[in-house]
Amino acid sequence: MSAVPAIAPARIPSGAWTPESWRDKPALQMPTYPDAAALALAQDELRSLPPLVTSREILSLKQQLAEAQEGRRFLLQGGDCAETFAECNSEVISNRLKVLLQMSLVLVHGLKLPVVRVGRFAGQYAKPRSADNETRGDVTLPSYRGDIVNGPEFTAEARVPDPRRMIKGHARSAMTMNFVRSLIDGGFADLHHPEYWGLGWVEQSPLAGEYQKMVASIGDAVRFMETLAGRQMHSLNRVDFFTSHEALLLPYEEAQTRKVPRADGWFNLSTHFPWIGMRTAALDGAHTEYFRGIRNPVAVKVGPSVTPDELLRLIDVLNPDDEPGRLGLIHRMGAAHIAEKLPKLLDAVKREGRRVLWICDAMHGNTESTSNGYKTRKFENIRSEIEQAFDLHQAAGTCLGGVHLELTGENVTECMGGARDLTEIDLQRAYRTTVDPRLNYEQSLEIAMLIVRKRGAVTAA
Repeated sequence: MSAVPAIAPARIPSGAWTPESWRDKPALQMPTYPDAAALALAQDELRSLPPLVTSREILSLKQQLAEAQEGRRFLLQGGDCAETFAECNSEVISNRLKVLLQMSLVLVHGLKLPVVRVGRFAGQYAKPRSADNETRGDVTLPSYRGDIVNGPEFTAEARVPDPRRMIKGHARSAMTMNFVRSLIDGGFADLHHPEYWGLGWVEQSPLAGEYQKMVASIGDAVRFMETLAGRQMHSLNRVDFFTSHEALLLPYEEAQTRKVPRADGWFNLSTHFPWIGMRTAALDGAHTEYFRGIRNPVAVKVGPSVTPDELLRLIDVLNPDDEPGRLGLIHRMGAAHIAEKLPKLLDAVKREGRRVLWICDAMHGNTESTSNGYKTRKFENIRSEIEQAFDLHQAAGTCLGGVHLELTGENVTECMGGARDLTEIDLQRAYRTTVDPRLNYEQSLEIAMLIVRKRGAVTAA
């Protein structure tokens, strides 16, 4: 059967918005499904399945992000570069949750601010690619676009985009969300017992002593407050936790977009906080068209090639009413370029008085390849971009309200440097990522600690 476009163009009134109106726009980074009827059936099934999140949760997150814009909260957004169906298991999920909880504990303790915890999981199954096809030797096949689209194995059968994978992606996302919710509701995030959040393999970490002192200090503070109050503070038994993913596969996102009772507008109920990647952020593109119509808080990746005028026009489309908490700008410039590229964007947005949440992604602009063929990132460059971001925002009179990181709770060796000073040789030991290199637990905790030190130094200056 000959290939057909992923979605046939729909007829809609000019200027109107529906969950399908993106189909009339240029859609980049989209797979070509060979069977349009099978795609339509998969979308119909998705529309009938229960949502993964609620509109109440989405609006709660929007309010918290509005406070982060004003410097009254700090956003920690982190997780895997790309989830895989095979890693939907209790150990991987609980370790991922642990590292984010521990990082947020460091940030709460050091920044003296509430932390908005947003995981890059329960839906991060699609990935953009630099080319539509991959060639190995004499064989050329469609690129792997994430488990929700096709398989990573380099075979003709695995690389055919399969719409039934969207159903499997929804199921895996639901399992992940249900397990995270059950862990949190069961006291996994209880501040009375932060010592339970440990990961056994890091007991000998150079950072272990500093972290244990912090845990003891928090435990003492909780007990002191409860002694004064004369009762246990049950609000410390659990935390809010939200999900995010790059809303890349628009047939999937469209099928999850719904109206809900007693609320105006449309909500993407597959995630709390979807974002647009740098490759698909064109002003006249399908992703921008889709995002402009949903009520979720949304974000967009901003790279070094974006001009102030382009950014302001994008803000006008995505947040025309200047709604607090609606729009996050995730800048990812690279340590070598941020000092040159970011200030003019900060100045333009501030000059126009637009309310946005500035977030620093210090991962994606710092990717490089080693002499032994590994795709990696140097911890020193990640650290440098975060520290420069704080300085540049201070100089511009704007607020850096959060960070966006690719990380894992697993004992991987994918990024060089950090507390154990990992080298190219170490990458061979535990390099497991299917797409981009991630910070491991030690490196993630070290990033949290340096954020505390840097923000404190900037605030005191």
